[in-house]
Amino acid sequence: MSAINKSLLAPVVGLNLWTFAMEAWMYGTRVPAISRYNVKIDSNATKAQFDAQLPGFVRWKADNYNHLLEQPTQFYAIMVTLAVLSAGDKRVDLRMEAKLAWVYVGLRIIHSLIQSLGNTIWRRFCVFLASSGVLLILTIRTAMLVF
Repeated sequence: MSAINKSLLAPVVGLNLWTFAMEAWMYGTRVPAISRYNVKIDSNATKAQFDAQLPGFVRWKADNYNHLLEQPTQFYAIMVTLAVLSAGDKRVDLRMEAKLAWVYVGLRIIHSLIQSLGNTIWRRFCVFLASSGVLLILTIRTAMLVF
Protein backbone atom coordinates (compact mmCIF):
# COMPACT_ATOMS: atom_id res chain seq x y z
CA MET A 1 0.00 0.00 0.00
CA SER A 2 1.36 3.43 -0.92
CA ALA A 3 1.14 6.64 1.08
CA ILE A 4 -1.96 8.79 1.11
CA ASN A 5 -1.97 11.54 -1.50
CA LYS A 6 -1.67 14.71 0.61
CA SER A 7 -2.70 16.90 -2.33
CA LEU A 8 -6.19 15.47 -1.87
CA LEU A 9 -6.29 16.40 1.80
CA ALA A 10 -4.89 19.94 1.47
CA PRO A 11 -8.21 21.36 0.16
CA VAL A 12 -10.01 19.67 3.08
CA VAL A 13 -7.71 21.43 5.54
CA GLY A 14 -8.04 24.67 3.56
CA LEU A 15 -11.84 24.66 3.74
CA ASN A 16 -11.72 23.75 7.40
CA LEU A 17 -9.40 26.70 8.09
CA TRP A 18 -11.79 28.96 6.17
CA THR A 19 -14.66 27.68 8.33
CA PHE A 20 -12.73 28.71 11.44
CA ALA A 21 -12.07 32.13 9.88
CA MET A 22 -15.81 32.54 9.30
CA GLU A 23 -16.50 31.48 12.87
CA ALA A 24 -14.14 34.18 14.15
CA TRP A 25 -15.75 36.77 11.85
CA MET A 26 -19.20 35.67 13.02
CA TYR A 27 -18.36 36.06 16.72
CA GLY A 28 -16.39 39.24 16.09
CA THR A 29 -19.52 40.73 14.52
CA ARG A 30 -22.24 39.11 16.62
CA VAL A 31 -20.93 39.55 20.16
CA PRO A 32 -20.57 43.36 19.92
CA ALA A 33 -23.91 43.57 18.08
CA ILE A 34 -25.72 41.83 20.93
CA SER A 35 -24.94 44.71 23.27
CA ARG A 36 -25.14 47.44 20.60
CA TYR A 37 -28.69 46.40 19.62
CA ASN A 38 -29.80 45.43 23.16
CA VAL A 39 -30.57 41.87 22.09
CA LYS A 40 -32.59 39.95 24.64
CA ILE A 41 -31.15 36.49 25.29
CA ASP A 42 -34.12 34.22 25.99
CA SER A 43 -33.67 30.45 26.11
CA ASN A 44 -37.33 30.05 25.12
CA ALA A 45 -37.00 32.22 22.01
CA THR A 46 -36.80 30.60 18.60
CA LYS A 47 -33.89 31.22 16.24
CA ALA A 48 -36.18 33.45 14.16
CA GLN A 49 -37.06 35.54 17.22
CA PHE A 50 -33.40 35.92 18.14
CA ASP A 51 -32.41 36.75 14.55
CA ALA A 52 -35.17 39.36 14.27
CA GLN A 53 -33.33 41.43 16.88
CA LEU A 54 -30.19 41.74 14.74
CA PRO A 55 -29.63 43.50 11.42
CA GLY A 56 -29.01 41.38 8.34
CA PHE A 57 -25.31 42.20 8.03
CA VAL A 58 -24.78 40.60 11.45
CA ARG A 59 -26.92 37.52 10.73
CA TRP A 60 -25.32 36.85 7.33
CA LYS A 61 -22.02 35.75 8.89
CA ALA A 62 -23.79 33.25 11.16
CA ASP A 63 -25.92 31.99 8.28
CA ASN A 64 -22.80 31.44 6.20
CA TYR A 65 -21.00 29.69 9.03
CA ASN A 66 -23.96 27.30 9.23
CA HIS A 67 -23.80 26.78 5.46
CA LEU A 68 -20.13 25.80 5.79
CA LEU A 69 -21.24 23.00 8.10
CA GLU A 70 -23.85 21.67 5.65
CA GLN A 71 -22.88 20.79 2.05
CA PRO A 72 -19.12 20.75 2.69
CA THR A 73 -19.60 17.62 4.79
CA GLN A 74 -20.22 15.81 1.50
CA PHE A 75 -17.00 17.33 0.15
CA TYR A 76 -15.03 16.10 3.16
CA ALA A 77 -16.39 12.57 2.75
CA ILE A 78 -15.57 12.46 -0.97
CA MET A 79 -12.06 13.80 -0.47
CA VAL A 80 -11.26 11.32 2.31
CA THR A 81 -12.60 8.54 0.07
CA LEU A 82 -10.32 9.70 -2.74
CA ALA A 83 -7.35 9.89 -0.36
CA VAL A 84 -7.97 6.32 0.79
CA LEU A 85 -8.29 5.16 -2.82
CA SER A 86 -5.03 6.89 -3.73
CA ALA A 87 -3.24 4.99 -0.98
CA GLY A 88 -4.52 1.69 -2.29
CA ASP A 89 -3.44 1.99 -5.94
CA LYS A 90 -0.41 3.87 -7.27
CA ARG A 91 -1.88 3.74 -10.78
CA VAL A 92 -4.80 5.96 -9.83
CA ASP A 93 -4.01 9.52 -11.01
CA LEU A 94 -6.07 11.97 -9.02
CA ARG A 95 -4.42 15.27 -10.00
CA MET A 96 -7.64 16.43 -11.66
CA GLU A 97 -9.61 15.65 -8.51
CA ALA A 98 -7.14 17.70 -6.43
CA LYS A 99 -7.59 20.66 -8.81
CA LEU A 100 -11.37 20.31 -8.72
CA ALA A 101 -11.23 20.21 -4.92
CA TRP A 102 -9.40 23.54 -4.84
CA VAL A 103 -11.96 24.99 -7.26
CA TYR A 104 -14.69 23.86 -4.85
CA VAL A 105 -12.89 25.48 -1.91
CA GLY A 106 -12.43 28.70 -3.87
CA LEU A 107 -16.10 28.80 -4.79
CA ARG A 108 -17.12 28.23 -1.16
CA ILE A 109 -14.90 31.12 -0.08
CA ILE A 110 -16.43 33.35 -2.76
CA HIS A 111 -19.89 32.22 -1.59
CA SER A 112 -18.96 33.19 1.98
CA LEU A 113 -17.75 36.62 0.94
CA ILE A 114 -20.84 37.32 -1.15
CA GLN A 115 -23.15 36.27 1.67
CA SER A 116 -21.23 38.03 4.43
CA LEU A 117 -20.53 41.34 2.71
CA GLY A 118 -23.78 42.09 0.90
CA ASN A 119 -25.80 38.91 0.51
CA THR A 120 -26.79 39.42 -3.11
CA ILE A 121 -29.02 36.36 -3.39
CA TRP A 122 -28.83 35.76 -7.16
CA ARG A 123 -25.03 36.07 -7.22
CA ARG A 124 -24.72 33.85 -4.17
CA PHE A 125 -27.04 31.26 -5.74
CA CYS A 126 -24.99 31.17 -8.95
CA VAL A 127 -21.78 30.55 -7.00
CA PHE A 128 -23.52 27.90 -4.89
CA LEU A 129 -24.78 26.21 -8.05
CA ALA A 130 -21.26 26.22 -9.50
CA SER A 131 -19.80 24.75 -6.32
CA SER A 132 -22.52 22.09 -6.27
CA GLY A 133 -21.66 21.23 -9.87
CA VAL A 134 -17.98 20.81 -8.99
CA LEU A 135 -18.93 18.63 -6.01
CA LEU A 136 -21.18 16.53 -8.23
CA ILE A 137 -18.33 16.01 -10.70
CA LEU A 138 -16.02 14.99 -7.84
CA THR A 139 -18.68 12.60 -6.56
CA ILE A 140 -19.24 11.01 -9.97
CA ARG A 141 -15.48 10.62 -10.53
CA THR A 142 -15.18 9.02 -7.10
CA ALA A 143 -18.11 6.69 -7.79
CA MET A 144 -16.40 5.57 -11.01
CA LEU A 145 -13.39 4.48 -8.94
CA VAL A 146 -15.45 2.80 -6.23
CA PHE A 147 -17.99 0.87 -8.31
